[in-house]
Amino acid sequence: MNRFKNIFRNSSLNAALSLPWKALCIVLMLVFIATAGAQSGGQDKLTLERIYRDNDFRSNRFGPARWLEDGSGYTTLERSAAFDHARDIVKYAPETGERNVLVDAKQLVPRGMDKPLRIADYHWSTDGRKLLIFTNTARVWRYHTRGDYWVLDLNSGNLQQLGRFAQSSTMMFAKFSPQGDRVAYVVKNNIYVESLHSPALIQLTHDGSERYVNGTFDWVYEEELSCRDGFRWSPGGKHIAYWQSDTEGTGIFYLINNIDSLYSKPMPFPYPKVGTTNSAVKVGVVSAVGGETRWFDIPGDPRNNYLARMEFIPNSHEVMVQQLNRLQNTNRVWIGDIHSMALKNILTDKDDAFLDIHDNIQWLDKARYFTWTSEKDGWLHLYKVSRDGQKMRLITKGDFDVVNINCIDEKGGYVYYIASPANYTQRYLYRSRINGRGKVERITPQDLTGQSAYQMSPDAKWAIATYQNVTTPPRISVVSLPKHREVTLLEDNAELKDKYQALKLLPKSFFRIDIGDVVLDAWMIKPRNFDPARKYPLIFFIYGEPAGSTVQNNWGGGQLWDQYMAQQGYIVVSVDNRGTRVPRGREWRKCIYRQIGILAAHDQAKAAREIFKRFDFIDTDRIGMWGWSGGGQMTMNCLFRYPEIYHTGIAVSFVSDQRLYDTIYQERYMGLPDDNEAGYRDGSPITHAYNLQGNLMIVHGTADDNVHYQSFEMLANELIKHNKLFSMMSYPMRTHSIRERENTSLHLRRTMEKYWLENLPAGGK
Repeated sequence: MNRFKNIFRNSSLNAALSLPWKALCIVLMLVFIATAGAQSGGQDKLTLERIYRDNDFRSNRFGPARWLEDGSGYTTLERSAAFDHARDIVKYAPETGERNVLVDAKQLVPRGMDKPLRIADYHWSTDGRKLLIFTNTARVWRYHTRGDYWVLDLNSGNLQQLGRFAQSSTMMFAKFSPQGDRVAYVVKNNIYVESLHSPALIQLTHDGSERYVNGTFDWVYEEELSCRDGFRWSPGGKHIAYWQSDTEGTGIFYLINNIDSLYSKPMPFPYPKVGTTNSAVKVGVVSAVGGETRWFDIPGDPRNNYLARMEFIPNSHEVMVQQLNRLQNTNRVWIGDIHSMALKNILTDKDDAFLDIHDNIQWLDKARYFTWTSEKDGWLHLYKVSRDGQKMRLITKGDFDVVNINCIDEKGGYVYYIASPANYTQRYLYRSRINGRGKVERITPQDLTGQSAYQMSPDAKWAIATYQNVTTPPRISVVSLPKHREVTLLEDNAELKDKYQALKLLPKSFFRIDIGDVVLDAWMIKPRNFDPARKYPLIFFIYGEPAGSTVQNNWGGGQLWDQYMAQQGYIVVSVDNRGTRVPRGREWRKCIYRQIGILAAHDQAKAAREIFKRFDFIDTDRIGMWGWSGGGQMTMNCLFRYPEIYHTGIAVSFVSDQRLYDTIYQERYMGLPDDNEAGYRDGSPITHAYNLQGNLMIVHGTADDNVHYQSFEMLANELIKHNKLFSMMSYPMRTHSIRERENTSLHLRRTMEKYWLENLPAGGK
């Protein structure tokens, strides 16, 4: 552009140019400027297209990686040099970084085909000589749990397909036997065992149907108890223990597909709503060579108790079963003998509110003890419990919560875990001695402020560590432990960090708000051109329920939607009210019991008033709130119950009446509707819809199997009844995430942006 400037700086040349030539030069200069800007791609500007269409800010990942059992290295999938869209399985030595291709994609080309299998997942046999490959997958609700399975014999090179009798993409949860000579799997709710050395195929169950579900689970067990894989090989490989669900009596909910054919198509599935009939679930044992199933006679009504976990005890003929009562405040732990079918209750954990299921059980001292997670002392800690349940000793000690167990290293004598005793927005690695002695040791270096996560080797000597904070996208490296020495940088996302920094955004800043009863954590994002002398509208982003937390010092995708709205001229704030999933002790989490939507709205309103007092650049006449799922419910509770504070809201994929949601989640936190009628009534936005005074937009996907579109329609009906004007947007055949099909995410965000700009004017005044 300097060449154009120089033309006009040269006075003699300038005088000599005629007016048309001057005009042409000006036009050329403007075109050059515009072209230069276009060529730069607007790299200093944040747009919805860059976020939701072009994925400009997607972070690079590493893996998926997994450690070998002997700790000698980790394996990962890497692009094949020989085939497009195919991957090799590669092993790396952690200390030296030595690379070794264990399985070349060329080995995964089935006979008669010219392309290798695409690996969605893989598992090794115990002896490491065979590889089980999951491919051609299909989504079931949230996850791709159906597909095809193949076995590669690494010695012979033979590649064989399993379940040839089954239709494509109908197999589930295939697993090697302990000896590696057979594979068990589920097809259409029946369990099969297939030999790898002969044509033998044994069907273990024969009653699998829409009513009887063997070896996997119904919708509510999958969604709320994370139960998917529903069978286990015995340690000796002679038996299989499995769950069976009888869905008879469970209410059938119908989703309607109106857009993929000339006539609408109903999509039925069993879904137990609050207070209604659950599936009857039981655990049985069958010989791996076939025969009759024998069932454990676990006390209690199978429709009013949950068999949340079942695993074999190592080197034994016994299973451990965890049984939650329907209120989910009592967890009875049973040991069952698969020969005699005798049961013994060895441990009962209780809470005045509710209990969560934790997958932190590891057997110690030749299976004479096991680890157990409990909040019995007011904090979430790990205990060592004797096999008979009579002795229980605390392993992790202190006034803090254990967020996650990373590794229980029995040989080394330590348990490694994530905690954050001093700052609930951060996460660091600690360790404690299994014998409970000594002090807690922090492993994560002090200079890594933010959140760190670790995928540790079984021997606790190595970890794939991921570090991040609000301005640092995931940085992934191999570290040696316990000194936390970085050995290999796997991914630093440097390009993404440069892109983000080029935007010159103001990162979210953390602060704390004292609302009298308690001090809450919060963050704030301001516009890039923020002027403290002006008054800005404020948008609260909320979740507020026990399943999650919004105030965390992590990357969070760069918080790009909130940053985008801030650049339009809004202050964006998020506050974690009491009851959110934060490591602040039992009382913090359990105080919300029986008052979902009530206490949270109270805390949020008090926090809003305190924020208004502290920050005089907030225009209290322009206050909005938005949230998704539970956050949508909380948005409407705040908007309806505190209209003097909140003037505009957007609720996405929300529960309008808590009685419409599923049994396990809602009853865990609210109790049964007959026993807590007032709580269900007062905590549901639909109860207070008559009090809408401001602007409200409701958004939902019609194929939402989680929070049904019914919730949206019932709220709309109630608002109409009370003559309340509102805006609504339905996304046909989109699920709870509203991201399926072409252009959905961008359209949703454009719709939200438009509503904010029209109903909560942006910019400082």
